[in-house]
Amino acid sequence: MAAAVTAFTAQAEGDDSLSLYHLQQIEIKGTRATKATPVAYDNLSAEELTRNAYGTDMPSVLALTPSMIATNETGIGIGGTSMRLRGTDATRLNVTINGVSMNNPDSHSMYWYDTPDLISTVGSVQVQRGAGLSTNGTGAFGGSVSMTTAPLSSEFEGDASLSYGSYNTQKQAVGISSGLMGGHWAVDARLTHIASDGYIDRGATDLKSYLLQGAYYNGNTVLKLLSFGGQAKTYLTYNGVTKEDMALYGRRYHDSGQYYTSDGPFTLADGSKVNYYDDQTDNYLQLNNQLLLSHRFNNRWSLSAALFYTYGYGYYKQYKDDATLFEYGLTQDDSVEADLIREKLMRNHLGGLQGVANYTSDRLDLSFGASWSYYTCPHWGELDWVDGVASDKLAGRWYDNDVDKHDGNLFARASWLAHEKVRLFADLQYRYVSYKAWGVNDNYDWASGGMQPIDVDKKYHFFNPRVGMMWSPSERSSFFLSGAIAQKEPTRGDFTDRYRFAEADSYPTSEKLYDLELGYTYTAPRFTAGVNLYYMYYKDQLVKTGQINDSYDALNINVPDSYRRGVELSLAWKTASWLTATANATFSENKIKNYVDQVVDYALEGNVAGAYGYLTTEMGDTQISYSPNVMASWSLDLHHKGFQAVLTGRYVGEQYFTNFENDNMRLDSYCTSDLDLSYTFSTRRAKSVRIGATIYNLFNTSYESNGYGWSEAYEGERSDYAYYFPQASLHVLANVTIKF
Repeated sequence: MAAAVTAFTAQAEGDDSLSLYHLQQIEIKGTRATKATPVAYDNLSAEELTRNAYGTDMPSVLALTPSMIATNETGIGIGGTSMRLRGTDATRLNVTINGVSMNNPDSHSMYWYDTPDLISTVGSVQVQRGAGLSTNGTGAFGGSVSMTTAPLSSEFEGDASLSYGSYNTQKQAVGISSGLMGGHWAVDARLTHIASDGYIDRGATDLKSYLLQGAYYNGNTVLKLLSFGGQAKTYLTYNGVTKEDMALYGRRYHDSGQYYTSDGPFTLADGSKVNYYDDQTDNYLQLNNQLLLSHRFNNRWSLSAALFYTYGYGYYKQYKDDATLFEYGLTQDDSVEADLIREKLMRNHLGGLQGVANYTSDRLDLSFGASWSYYTCPHWGELDWVDGVASDKLAGRWYDNDVDKHDGNLFARASWLAHEKVRLFADLQYRYVSYKAWGVNDNYDWASGGMQPIDVDKKYHFFNPRVGMMWSPSERSSFFLSGAIAQKEPTRGDFTDRYRFAEADSYPTSEKLYDLELGYTYTAPRFTAGVNLYYMYYKDQLVKTGQINDSYDALNINVPDSYRRGVELSLAWKTASWLTATANATFSENKIKNYVDQVVDYALEGNVAGAYGYLTTEMGDTQISYSPNVMASWSLDLHHKGFQAVLTGRYVGEQYFTNFENDNMRLDSYCTSDLDLSYTFSTRRAKSVRIGATIYNLFNTSYESNGYGWSEAYEGERSDYAYYFPQASLHVLANVTIKF
């Protein structure tokens, strides 16, 4: 953001320069922490974003910050990417762009490949850990990611970027800025294409994105209209691979879209002939539109507001081998099976408005904010082809359900300099959620003899207070202490996809977090170090059960008492003018108290899904799934004139897929390193030319960044199933970027 302010003010004079500087700050003030805010946070620099803008998705960059892990299904950081922070998954991480929530209101996740090339689009990124500040959208239970789109430039300029590397990975991007026209107007545009065959077999990704923004500046006011988004097509790779299949067929194998056929070109280990459906793909279009207003009334009062609308339409196609046609309403005989191709579709609309008023004086800063959004989304299924069934008998939808969600919040925030070295902080938020879902889901319920009914009508009233203090005993040292309460509603899947593994007519409840944080930072001209202690106690936390739905999404269950506690360490040391070293590490304990593991036993009678019983095991205190006790990352940045070499590394401790602490369902610890090399120079016609290459997984480590598993039982005998997402061996991505 500072670079953009400099660019604008270079052509502005006097009051206009100062006014525009303040206006640029107003845009991000509502959701951003500062040095005076008692919150654990990290900012990603523009240089870090640029260095990682070759083609990988945003989670790969966010993993440079403490306690963050990036995961990927295709094995190369493009396509099905996600992340976890302090062990909490993407459904509990709040993501905003210009203060507008990007989390899907149904699933609560941010799907990064639906808005490709955000690294090139955003101008600044802040990661807050813990409950953080009041924000818009779903609650932050592990942290939040606040992004802003890049500000418009005051000068005519542009850039073009080309990348190519292993597994046919490529990126083409072009951007152009009009500069300030007539002292009031500016326009930006960007187009990007990213594609890859993927490390995983058939793990292809094809992403297209755009950004178009225009702005009007007049004295104390900036009005921006921007639209960004893209179209994504990815081969379905979310089903992973077993260790047994990796041993037989290699680490790149997976069986999505696989079907048996006598003349198949591929042969399995048992001699079976198979082929693969080539359109086993996820397809999604997302268009994000925002109208942003920033206005400064005087030296103390300012206002930022946003009107937004997001449109999304998507579907994925699947080949199902030997499907039971009775479950699709095609026959009354429950023994008839046939191959088929099906589509699952959705069309969503999200619109709303929000605003933040800010007051600043010598000793007191105040912010008052409000937001409201409405989301609607029908989900339905269609059959494209069924072997042996005439196409005219496939008309209609085999499931159909709808969602309505209202989400509103009010907050008030104050930061008071009570003493020369002490600042007190308070942040109070009220959030209202109304969630309705009705119709029938995509699962046949054999107990009721029909498609699984959906009937959800829930309202939530959440009060989320945050208090804290900053103490700065010297110019170089500062301490902070904070306490916060955050509450969050269940996701759509928590309501709809647990029917086979939960007691009939049972519903998940909302969850509550009590977050305590204590931090210390030492800052010197060439050295910075920090330590942060956290204790996050959860009431009714939704944790992984060890079961999945038929889309391989992990299912959750409320546990009464659980906690995460740990210490986060970080340092940055500029050892010389040409060498900078950074490192961070997290050591944590993540436990469920008195956990009782429940696995469906299909030989027992009971009330699970109205028919079965549970095999139960009393575990005592057990480790929360997907929560490593140790995480660390580091970097060495060597630079001289136009040459730069950056070596980064990442260590992640072992993780369990479930809370059963089952060694049959575990991710081993891993350590990986990447090396980025670049040379930047200027020419008579170009401001800069950057030639670079990144070597990923430099030491060729064999590892899996993610996985999932489930268990079931029959007559007390437990069976475990585990699937993994292998990551690519050593691979390279080269890039040329020209700015003019």
